[in-house]
Amino acid sequence: MRKELDPRLTRIQLGGPLDYGNTGMSGAFAVVGPKGQTLRIISSEGDAEYPWEHISISLEHRCSNWPEMQFVKEMFWDDDECVVQFHPTKDNYVNNHPYVLHMWKYLNAAFPVPPSILVGIKQDGTYANAAEAEEGLRRAVERGDVKLPEIKL
Repeated sequence: MRKELDPRLTRIQLGGPLDYGNTGMSGAFAVVGPKGQTLRIISSEGDAEYPWEHISISLEHRCSNWPEMQFVKEMFWDDDECVVQFHPTKDNYVNNHPYVLHMWKYLNAAFPVPPSILVGIKQDGTYANAAEAEEGLRRAVERGDVKLPEIKL
């Protein structure tokens, strides 16, 4: 987690009995995101008992989208830090707010990540539509960058 707060962040007080720290990188914040919406953020730097850095992002009427999540990730973590969102087992669901998403970084070990090729073809960048993506995959197979599994019917 970064050592200094992004100057765009405004510390806010949340009602209720919970103390969110409001020191260092921990606390409750508001910031106008890249889509012009006010994002409410709660952050925690983690400690020996709970060695997880954590950010929750909420909006009033919807969940955050990818640009908003990436915007907040870049405010709190460096580019070379990997953070994750979890989809836990059903018996571990907690949903105290209908429009909040979370990012986590484990402090005691590097988090394993899949090879980028399992997500897409990194050197091709972002495609504008599905047809371009399909054409990019065809070119990657021809170059030998990607091996498609054999499908038996």
